[in-house]
This record gives sequence, C-alpha cells and structure tokens, in this order.
Amino acid sequence: MWTEQLESMLVLMVMAALLRASHELSTPKATPLKEVSAFAETHLINGVPNPDITPEQREWADKAVRKYAETQEEKWRRWNEAMFEPSK
Repeated sequence: MWTEQLESMLVLMVMAALLRASHELSTPKATPLKEVSAFAETHLINGVPNPDITPEQREWADKAVRKYAETQEEKWRRWNEAMFEPSK
C-alpha cells in the first residue's frame, strides 16, 4: 500500500521537477537593473559617476544615510540598556 503511494508521488515529483526545469530554461533572462548606492562616498555605477543623480538628490541621500545611522545607534543603545542595565 505505502509503496504504491510512494511510487506515484515520486513519479509526480519527477514530472514536476522536469516541468519546472523546462520552464526555467525556456524563459529569457531579464537584464539586471543598475545598482545605485545612496551612500555619499559611492555614487558610482561600475566605477563611473552617475550623471542621473542631481546634487540635490545626493544631498538628500547623504542626509537619509546620516539620519538612519543616528536612529540605529539610538535604537541599539536603548536595546543595550534594556537588556543589560539593571532595573531601578
């Protein structure tokens, strides 16, 4: 009884794997998007300055990164205090 069910499930799994493999091989690969970093020191795409980023956008990105770093510092400081400082 178990062997018949197991055998039929195994056949279905092999068929599903073959179907998936044929689908993956037949679909064309999408071209990867450009990678743009928001960090101040890396406004580059493949080592070339990105002309699409305006000075205003660069300023906003720098400000966002600074604010994020400050927020993370504060979050971890609070977490550290809550976990390791004795309650009064």
